[in-house]
Amino acid sequence: MRGLYSSRYLALRSALDDHRISSSAKNWDERVGAAELVARGAGFRALRAQILELAAPQPQHVVVDIGSGTGLLALAFAPRCRRVWAIDSSRAMGEYLAVKAASGGLRNLETVHASAENLPLVDALADIVVSNYCMHELPHDGKRRALEEFKRVLKPGGRLVIGDMMFTLNPLHVRDRTVVRDKLRAIAARGLPGIWRVAKNAARLAAGRWESPADADWWRGALAEAGFVGVEVEPLPHEGGLASAYAPPLGDQGSASSEEAPGTVPNELSRASAEGRCLTYASRNAVVTRSTIPS
Repeated sequence: MRGLYSSRYLALRSALDDHRISSSAKNWDERVGAAELVARGAGFRALRAQILELAAPQPQHVVVDIGSGTGLLALAFAPRCRRVWAIDSSRAMGEYLAVKAASGGLRNLETVHASAENLPLVDALADIVVSNYCMHELPHDGKRRALEEFKRVLKPGGRLVIGDMMFTLNPLHVRDRTVVRDKLRAIAARGLPGIWRVAKNAARLAAGRWESPADADWWRGALAEAGFVGVEVEPLPHEGGLASAYAPPLGDQGSASSEEAPGTVPNELSRASAEGRCLTYASRNAVVTRSTIPS
């Protein structure tokens, strides 16, 4: 009887998680094809190269890709490291990525349907956490919760690299004003479809449903507040920017969450145990965590 109730509870939990995705977020399950086309573009591939350079993956590393989408980062990291956990709120994105990984013979890439704010991963699992054009989909409080999760799953001294929209709608900031002006011009240049998109975005903004990008100053403050060290934030010539930092080293944390030094390979027993727990842990808060399509 207990097993029956447990099964019903897990089924209900899964249904509630799916409802959160469909009711509070863009429906990324319907945007897989568009996301893949954008990920193949020169701009995103250039950003991926910068993220790879900053993250500096090594063969022994475990990497967590937040908002993995169709695999722009995950597929690039997998041949360079031991294991990649590809996290996304869209089941369709995960299924698409799983097929791409299989077609490339990448057996070290695991797709996970979950939230950036509540990662179903054990503490101190990862050497590197990366994310590309995901975080602006979360409100600022959600970003802060996600940063706490990133720090939790990183080993002491582990590396965090985030690429994202990095501007606000503040007309008093020169860069913000320039980015918004250039985006509006580019969209309006498409004619009636562009004008219609501007109108839709204006309506979303008025209804409080537009994205929530943050500027460089916000990222510096939020990363420091979350306890990260070595924080560096670089606005790029376009709308985006790069934020990087390190999880605090072992001596700077109140208590050790892992006895292994950053970047070392866990022994086979502990690795099997950790990965087994990751595979069976149920996602508790599957809300939007990603975006590969700049608005």
